[in-house]
Amino acid sequence: MKQRKNNLYMPLALTLFLLFSISTIESSEQKPLTIAESSNFTATSRYTDVIGFIRELQQLNSMIRVETLCISPEGREVPLLILGNPVPSSPLDLKYDKRAVVYIQANIHAGEVEGKEAALMVARDIILKEKPPYLDKLVILIAPIFNADGNEKISTSNRRNQVGPKKGVGVRYNGQNLDLNRDGMKLESPEVQGLVRNVLMRWDPVLLIDCHTTNGSFHKEPVTYIWPLNPNGDVSIIHYMREKMMPSINKNLREKYNTLSVPYGNFMDFRNPEKGWRPSGPQPRYITNYIGLRNRLAILNENYSYADYKTRVLGCYNFLLSILDYCHINKDEILQLVKKADQKTIQRGLNPSEADSFALTYDLQPLKEPVKILGWEMDITPREGDRPRVKKTEREKTYTVPYFCDFIPKKSIRLPYAYFIPLAEPKIVKKLLQHGITVEKLTEPITLEVESFKLKEIKSAERLYQGHHMNSVTGEYALEKREFPRGTLIIRTAQPLGNVAAYLLEPESDDGLVVWNFFDRYLVPQWRREPQTCPVYKLLVPVNIVKETVR
Repeated sequence: MKQRKNNLYMPLALTLFLLFSISTIESSEQKPLTIAESSNFTATSRYTDVIGFIRELQQLNSMIRVETLCISPEGREVPLLILGNPVPSSPLDLKYDKRAVVYIQANIHAGEVEGKEAALMVARDIILKEKPPYLDKLVILIAPIFNADGNEKISTSNRRNQVGPKKGVGVRYNGQNLDLNRDGMKLESPEVQGLVRNVLMRWDPVLLIDCHTTNGSFHKEPVTYIWPLNPNGDVSIIHYMREKMMPSINKNLREKYNTLSVPYGNFMDFRNPEKGWRPSGPQPRYITNYIGLRNRLAILNENYSYADYKTRVLGCYNFLLSILDYCHINKDEILQLVKKADQKTIQRGLNPSEADSFALTYDLQPLKEPVKILGWEMDITPREGDRPRVKKTEREKTYTVPYFCDFIPKKSIRLPYAYFIPLAEPKIVKKLLQHGITVEKLTEPITLEVESFKLKEIKSAERLYQGHHMNSVTGEYALEKREFPRGTLIIRTAQPLGNVAAYLLEPESDDGLVVWNFFDRYLVPQWRREPQTCPVYKLLVPVNIVKETVR
């Protein structure tokens, strides 16, 4: 079966390889090769291979510099490549510079390795050209081995349903046994903390590209993609990416690089594929959704696991180039888009109206245009007491089906002017500051009319998820007058990260600090069983407050 799968993709793989070979000026004897290339696409790079490759690039060209994104749980320095012409020594060099910063992230799940190889190849083939492309308008950041610890657990037993590389891949989790693509809100890993601190806050890229490998539905397209999905971010970014940017990148990828792609998803029902196609959820625990919540652009790249390894690497390589092509041409438009998104978020928070809301739940709706998926007919075998077995046939079939990826707010609540937290709880302050959120505190007591949330019920999941028994709460909102003591935390929504602050602090948020147990000790009082008021209060209208910034 695996051999038949490889044969299906061989023409595309050969085409991609020829395109790749032509696109670079240097011959293979004159340039460093990734482990994928030097092994004839039978192996993937280990940590020392990646570091050695980067050092070779540094020796060959001065347009590349390396910073440390973080120190992994097992003590490895996670490299962050900075490409520029000239290469900036720090973000301060870009203060009066019109270049935009684009960030490529690979190997967040270290069994999904083609992004790691493709990103290194992209770095090499940019800086070794006689006239390096893109760098007149872009500064490109690359974290090729984001999950360095997971990468070093290479084994042929990992991701065995994936077609290659035959010498094995790493594991999904990091050195703390955490899935880094579920850490966007709780920020418990040094890798994602480093992403926020040393990439997002330090360099402020307008676009993040996160490279993965699919699990699930069978189709012919080697590249799939999706944009941020959460409607609590600036929706103009969602519409721009969905309706203009990604269709253009898709067209360029097909016409210039001869590579097929399709929006990311899986069939909603394998037994009846015509029901529709849908991606993962909108929660900002997923990194690309988190980036959208921060008013920046993001692309989740999922390369097709049932294509052979070589096709996946070269498909990802071409996809990255197609994205850079678009950003190079449309740099000014993208910069203006994110600037306006920040301005709108700040302006809304200065005096929120009743119409300014935060979505708690969503209706999943299809887009107006269906999606076309090049696939196969499926054989379905019923199994008593179990789900039916679904097997791909060799009978090709094109599916034109609804694409369910529009998350429409269903239940919403009013967005406040500010959140008040009357707790001396260092971990709450630390978590907000880790995100880059501006936190202030009262320098003298004040009595205010605020909205409180009285809990009726707290349900904690029986099963652990990412080390947590996740909470869901129900309750009622009520207006009350309350005195807040000196030192009470204030988080205003009139800041660029106002959407992130709301998502973290709203009691009924599906991915906030209540969900992730940060408020657990305050939700049920001592010696009593019934829950109490959530210690996050909402000031709905602007008030003059004597305060100072928390550093």
